[in-house]
Amino acid sequence: MTDALRHGRASLAFSFFAQGVAFALLVTRIPALQDRYGVSDALLPVFLAAVPILAGLGSVTAEQLVKRVRPSRLLRWSQPVVLLSLLGAGAGDRMVELAVALAAFGLAVGVLDASMNMLGVSLQRAYGRSIMLGFHAAYSLGGIVGASLAWAGAHGRLALWVAYLPVVAVLLPAVLVGSRWYVDGQAPAVPGEPGKDKNGHEGGTVALRLLLPLCLVMTFAYIGDSTVSNWSAKYLQDTLGGSEQLATVPYNVYMVTTLLGRTVGDLGVRRFGAVAVVRLGALVAALGFAVVAGAPGPWVGILGFTLLGMGLCVLVPQTFAAAGRLFPGASDAAVARLNIFNYVGFLIGSPLVGALGDAWSHRGAMLVPMGLVLVTAVHAGSFAPRPDRYRGGHERPRTADVG
Repeated sequence: MTDALRHGRASLAFSFFAQGVAFALLVTRIPALQDRYGVSDALLPVFLAAVPILAGLGSVTAEQLVKRVRPSRLLRWSQPVVLLSLLGAGAGDRMVELAVALAAFGLAVGVLDASMNMLGVSLQRAYGRSIMLGFHAAYSLGGIVGASLAWAGAHGRLALWVAYLPVVAVLLPAVLVGSRWYVDGQAPAVPGEPGKDKNGHEGGTVALRLLLPLCLVMTFAYIGDSTVSNWSAKYLQDTLGGSEQLATVPYNVYMVTTLLGRTVGDLGVRRFGAVAVVRLGALVAALGFAVVAGAPGPWVGILGFTLLGMGLCVLVPQTFAAAGRLFPGASDAAVARLNIFNYVGFLIGSPLVGALGDAWSHRGAMLVPMGLVLVTAVHAGSFAPRPDRYRGGHERPRTADVG
């Protein structure tokens, strides 16, 4: 493996890490942002919904831009915008300033998420083996670090801009320097799916009919993820009778098990194949939701959320990787289009579980994401490698030595 690919992999992993830090610093300090700007409880959902909606628009924009601009350039300039808009959100004092900062954050995040995963897919193709889970493990690690820094800032009663400034001051120059080593991959030439031209621009097309199963998996995975992030603490405290302190444990456990699962997940894909790993992940996640729904007390509920982290962690990285395999001549466009359903799931998940909990019961509400995750197991066949499309060095299908 060349030094250029190794450096590209390391720099991209750091980009994932930095994005995990930035996103965690924003979402974990939403109450502080609400207090700083005087955002009412009625208006807060509007601000929160605007970010993923604008991120979806940013992902659509990225799909169009990569026809003319390399993904590495999109990532190089969108990540500083994300970091600066995070700092802007913490430094303003008028609601219009918060709106501008969050709008910039949302649009830039859409471009950033799409371009990061484009580069991850193309690097996996160049390596010829599964490495996508490792990039998302770096994101999970960044999320843990960002949440810890947010806790430290809240514990020290620091102003938001004071807590954000050192992080941005460290990460911003680091990602700019690291961006020098990003690697834009070359898609293989496949009959009916032309690859990239000499400038690195793709010439293939994306058939929505073929991409749709992966779009569903992406949506269902993020419905499950947003259920944990938005409802785990409340569920453990109000439904399972846990203490306020114990209610903070499920999401922390979920983040740690997500990190651990993604750290070793690439080895599982290389050994057993993507279909087996995705199917097992979906079944483990469904079991986790079942345990949470039927838990007699908080500790069994924590076990359920632990299983959720172990199961859900593999779905999103493997969905992006599968899109790259499915459309080797148009992987950038496929990743950008698929990335939109990341935000669709995020938008649907929390309101869906909340509405079902109010109308029915919160235990019953947990059965809905369980059912959706089981649908993912049904669609696991969409993750199978296609042997005729691996001439370009993408992750090879497993073969058996029969002598």
